[in-house]
Parts: sequence; C-alpha cells; structure tokens
Amino acid sequence: MRILNVTQSYAPFFEFGGPPAKVKALADGLATKGHSVTVLTSDWGLDKRLAEMPGEPPGQPNPFGRKREVNGVTAFYLPNWFHYRAVSWNPALGRYLRARLQNFDIVHIFGLYDLLGPRTAAECRKRKIPYVVEPIGMFVPIVRNIFVKKLYHQVCGRELLAGASAVIATAEQEQAELESGGIPREKIILRRNGVEIPQSMPARGSFRASLQIPPHAGLILFLGRLSQKKSPDLLLRAFAELLKNIPVGQRDLQLAFVGPDEAGMLDRLKKLAQELRAEQRVHFVPALSGEKKWSAYQDADIFVLPSQNENFGNTAAEAVAAGTPVIVTDQCGIAPLLANVAGLVVPHEQQQLTKAMQTLLENAPLYASLKDGCRSATARLGWEQPVGQMENLYAELAGLPRS
Repeated sequence: MRILNVTQSYAPFFEFGGPPAKVKALADGLATKGHSVTVLTSDWGLDKRLAEMPGEPPGQPNPFGRKREVNGVTAFYLPNWFHYRAVSWNPALGRYLRARLQNFDIVHIFGLYDLLGPRTAAECRKRKIPYVVEPIGMFVPIVRNIFVKKLYHQVCGRELLAGASAVIATAEQEQAELESGGIPREKIILRRNGVEIPQSMPARGSFRASLQIPPHAGLILFLGRLSQKKSPDLLLRAFAELLKNIPVGQRDLQLAFVGPDEAGMLDRLKKLAQELRAEQRVHFVPALSGEKKWSAYQDADIFVLPSQNENFGNTAAEAVAAGTPVIVTDQCGIAPLLANVAGLVVPHEQQQLTKAMQTLLENAPLYASLKDGCRSATARLGWEQPVGQMENLYAELAGLPRS
C-alpha cells in the first residue's frame, strides 16, 4: 500500500509530546511490513536540529521543503511561513497535494486544530481518496483557546471528521467522547497506542547525578508538556502535602518535572513551589529524549501522570516499560491497562493523589508487586498489534487485499 501520514509534528521534534512518537512508531512498523510510507509535516528547524544530532541521516533540499528518509519512511518537512504555538501556515502544502496526493491509496491525518489536516482532507474528498482521522485526544476542547477550538469545529472540523472513512480512538474514554460529539459509532475504530522500548536501557544513576539527587532519596517524576491539561500544578500541591505527611528525617523526597513549557506553566510552577516552601525539593528539566529520557524513567521511584484528560498516556506506558510503577488519574485512557498491575489509578483530586504517593512509598509489598507487574503490562503495550490493526483497516478502506 501507498500510505500518507499527515501530522503537524514529527521526528526528530519529540518535544511536541506523544504525537510525533506515535506517528513514527506506526510509520516505521508499516514500512517494515513492506508498505510505502510517507509523512507530510511542518519544518520546525530540521537542519538546526539535525546539526545537534551527530550520526542522524541529513535532510535534503526538495521542491516542497526538506526531505528525509529514515527506516524506510520518507518524510517531507514543509517550510513554516507563519506559526502560532504549534500551528503553522505552510504555503507549499497546496503544491505538494496537487503534485503527489494522487499517488496514495490511503491518508491518515493525525490531530486537530491545525491547517494541514483540513486542507489535505478537502483534497482527498475531491479526489475520492479515503482518509482516516486520529484526533489524538483533541476532540473535546478542555483548556486553552476553547472558543477558538469550538470555532475550528464549526468552520472545518466537522467537515474534516464527517468526510473521514474512519475516526481512531485510542481508549474507551475517547470513544465515548467522540460518540457524544456526534461521530457515528460504526465509524469509530478503537486502537490503543503502544510503546517503543530501546534495545538496552541506560545505566541507572545519570539522571539523579545531573540533579545531584542522592541514590537513597525518593524520586517522583513527571515527564511531558507542562500544560494545564496535564495538571502539573495538581501534582506539585499533592507533593507539598505529602512532605507534611512523611515524618521528618524518614525519607528525602524529591520531585522532578521534565518537559517543555506551555503557556507560561513553568513560571507558575516555580512560583507555586516557593509559595508551598518546596522549592528545595523540586527540579525543573527541559524536554529529554533518547537515552536521557529513559534514564529519567529508570531513576524515578514513582512516575505520576495527573492529567485532567488524556486520550491514552504514552509517558505512563514508557515509565512502566522502564520498570517504574505509576500513578495515573482515571481520566487517562491507559488507566484500565495499568490499574493494580503496574500502578494505581486515582481521581483527578489532590488528596487522593497525595494518598496514592504515600501508599507506594510506605507499602513495600504493594510497591514490589506493581514493579514486578511492569513486565507483564509492558508485554501488552507493544506496537505490533496496533500496526497490524492499521494495516488491515487501510487495506479495507482502500479496497485492497488484506495481508
């Protein structure tokens, strides 16, 4: 099959969170199965980023921007003439669609609230090319520019979704949101995310050493965008309350926030840490990737994802793959896969979050059981099954034989 993935962000720009990692995993998996996979995305400074990554395949000049081939996947990075936050205007998009779109059997559009998806979908409808939309948890506007997001749905979002041959939900929670929003149930395909695990994990201790955190200290980790939706402020308040509950001198507790700032959340967290008199125990680290990211997961005692809404929760899956028990809210799509196996699931509420952290720190048998359960949970979180599901769906929609 000839597959086109359309996404606002793609490798190597993993600071945009889960979407680029997800698209890369699916694209690589399908390419491994012998399909022709192309990714159409925005250029967020490809040449500059690759200059910081020795050994990475370079980007090549192309009539549409920059072109790069990695793991059998061809990616086109369209120049940004204007962008607001993570949304860009890419004038080369129209030229690419006119010249290349007819070469594809199926198109998969990831995300909402950008300009790449609606324009591509409109061209697909005109040429009668089937396309799939994966909202990646963006369907219901929850935080930041809610009015603008609702306007987006009225102007182009409804048509984008209505014209899709299928809409992908990564958890039952997201499926319910799509249904309540008017998407026909028969059009919704439930497909979980997976997790890419490195062939070998880094040696323990380097992340702690970079922050001068001693080996005996209890380390709680948040890794992801510092956004209102992910509620890092809720975690900080719960951590401050935890410090009051743990007897003085019993254990040195530290909290690390790893990830890029969004809408000024970093400054708000620093100010809040001072107000709560916890600034000496709280660390802020820019986005990490590769070995440094996995070192953070491994060095943590507990990983916490306190989101108020999360269609899946890739970072929680990665933490589990590194063998670190997790705490997630019941608003995370991954929660049913991890509950009482590799972690605890709590309501989106400060007191419950504090209680869960204290339980894992004080209940050694429970902690050991969850840590042991990380192995069995990880075995169910690989990408092989989701890739195979997409392969069959694409073939069905494109009218081609299944593999």
